[in-house]
Amino acid sequence: MAQKPITPGVRLQKFLSQAGVCSRRTAETWMLEGRVKLNGKICRELGTRIDPKKDSVVVDGTTVTKPESNIYILLNKPAGYITSLYDPEGRPVVTDLLPRNMPRVWPVGRLDWNTEGILLMTNDGNLTNLLTHPSHDVAKHYAVKVHGLLPQTSPLLEQLREGVDIGDGDVTRPAFVKVTGGTDRNTWLEVIIGEGRNRQIRRMFEVIDRPVMKLRRIGLGPLSIEGLASGSFRSLSHDEVAGLYEALEASMPDTAKPSKRQIKRERDSQTRKHNTTAPRRVRNAPRKPQRKRNGKR
Repeated sequence: MAQKPITPGVRLQKFLSQAGVCSRRTAETWMLEGRVKLNGKICRELGTRIDPKKDSVVVDGTTVTKPESNIYILLNKPAGYITSLYDPEGRPVVTDLLPRNMPRVWPVGRLDWNTEGILLMTNDGNLTNLLTHPSHDVAKHYAVKVHGLLPQTSPLLEQLREGVDIGDGDVTRPAFVKVTGGTDRNTWLEVIIGEGRNRQIRRMFEVIDRPVMKLRRIGLGPLSIEGLASGSFRSLSHDEVAGLYEALEASMPDTAKPSKRQIKRERDSQTRKHNTTAPRRVRNAPRKPQRKRNGKR
């Protein structure tokens, strides 16, 4: 029996996801609710395919277009900021830390109000879905300060290394947990998990009755927060973006690939960074006056 030919184009819900509007599942819900229009008409058919170059897509009155190129920002989030684009209570949000003239980007995943550290901001909907989907395990590296003393061989830490029930039968996967220091009252630990459940680190330590006093995410997959001051940000290099896609075992789309000019600029920047040769002395440059000795030059 001959197979039914596939209509060319991309599914509407996938297009909305790649444009960074929402996830595919949310897009399907919005379509069924009549919030999505295709070429001026409400579209509720989930199998609808479109040609992004020809068709007009509108969600809640706003025209949706895919970005021609993607932006990738690494932000060191300080405490006291909401990981959102908008807060109805008027509290500071992470986009307040970025320039106002920067094209629209959104945070990938969430960090609590009082949690610090690495946060990826982008307009790459494809990468966002990959990083936040439960089927993809991306290592999340934390520095954790907890109340109370915990030796390296503590049975409480062994529970975290094996997995604990953080509520309603929700059992975590085994975590990497290592004591890195502390005081006579508190303990600093290094914790690495592959999941991203809501408040997971805090809930894990609540189970063993060691409340988290300070929490900072210092790594996300191959990315590190090292050298980036709190509240500051930088753009990801082409190699870092490629490393993220490689860690997710996914191919990098064309919109994520930099131009030859961008690659050259990155290489020139790295060359200047690693060039530590001392500058040569300029001929006929004025010399510093010699120190006086016994009142004489």
